[in-house]
Amino acid sequence: MRNDLTYKTPLPEGMSPVLKRNIQALVERRRREQAEATAQQKLADSITAFAGSMRFVHLHLAAFGFWIVANLGWIPWVTAWDPTFVVLGMIASVEAIFLSTFVLISQNRMAAETGKRADLDLQISLLTEHELTKVADVLARHLQIESRSQADLDEASRSIAPERVLVKIEEMNLR
Repeated sequence: MRNDLTYKTPLPEGMSPVLKRNIQALVERRRREQAEATAQQKLADSITAFAGSMRFVHLHLAAFGFWIVANLGWIPWVTAWDPTFVVLGMIASVEAIFLSTFVLISQNRMAAETGKRADLDLQISLLTEHELTKVADVLARHLQIESRSQADLDEASRSIAPERVLVKIEEMNLR
């Protein structure tokens, strides 16, 4: 069934030089940040990446599965070494402690990167708002807007004070 509300987006013939430059700059920045990461951060990221993989799940299924089956006595030629599963529980608990620590280290680093991106987004938004305000002001002067819309023009021509906006947001969040 055909949907008349959508259409297939045509493939772009090419990217603009500005878009290419921006993509290149972002890729280079990400590479630089990865290269500047400490050995501890890289280790934490590697462990977190492995712990979040299906290989990790398969390894644990095999190891813990064998441990459980062998210690239940289901494999006749293997002597049970942990029939109460206390050792298995201790190993799993210690592993969980370390894995959660590595995940938190990685999350803290990602949160810092997210904060930087949010700051960049805010700066770009403020710059865009400032430029649009100036364009509106120039157009209004060029078109000689009537005084009846002067209040709207005055409002549109005022720049946003980001520090005041942030204070107001914080005040509203505290209520």
